[in-house]
Amino acid sequence: MPSAREALLDSAQSALRTLPWTSVRMVDVAAGARVSRQTLYNEFGSKDGLARALIRRAADGYLAGVERALGRTGGEGPLELARWTVRAARGDVLVKALLTGVRGDHLPAPKGPGAGRRTGTALPTPSEVLRLVRDRALAAREGESSPRDPAEHALTCEIAFRLALSYALVPADPPCPSRRAQCAEPDSCRPITPMITNEIDTSLSVETTSSRKTIP
Repeated sequence: MPSAREALLDSAQSALRTLPWTSVRMVDVAAGARVSRQTLYNEFGSKDGLARALIRRAADGYLAGVERALGRTGGEGPLELARWTVRAARGDVLVKALLTGVRGDHLPAPKGPGAGRRTGTALPTPSEVLRLVRDRALAAREGESSPRDPAEHALTCEIAFRLALSYALVPADPPCPSRRAQCAEPDSCRPITPMITNEIDTSLSVETTSSRKTIP
């Protein structure tokens, strides 16, 4: 059985499916979680605190998926990262807003997103999410007995992450009805796999005058 905190977050996220955040009422969130409104305020302090917790949960869930994706062996980590990023951004508007910085009026927008640094409740910006993804890419190589160049692996993952974000922002055209059985597989993200593979190979094959390859 979920805790009162998780039940409240689930209730708030459920309300967001049909209402803009400005129309979501704390009393309704509490009722949806079957707890008192005082319990809601005890947990989050205010509606802004509830918004911050919703986005933080989305961030934690996305980063947990990143770690699972990067744990894949056989060099498939970057591709799994790209697939997961597209699925997560498509499946949760909060994740998409977190990764891209594009936030509609109907989504939670906590006041002062940089606030809370001292208490650890600050929300990551898109550039900070990218840094966290790269940190996890580096950490994923530490446990290998014969690790590949960690910096190059982190760069490959960064390229895959950026390409996945572009696909999440501007998805491919919907499949033609006559070909629906052939290409309508949005969850698998198969259409982007050849593109990402080619872009990664091309980007990392370009030599530069510096000691490090660059992102085009």
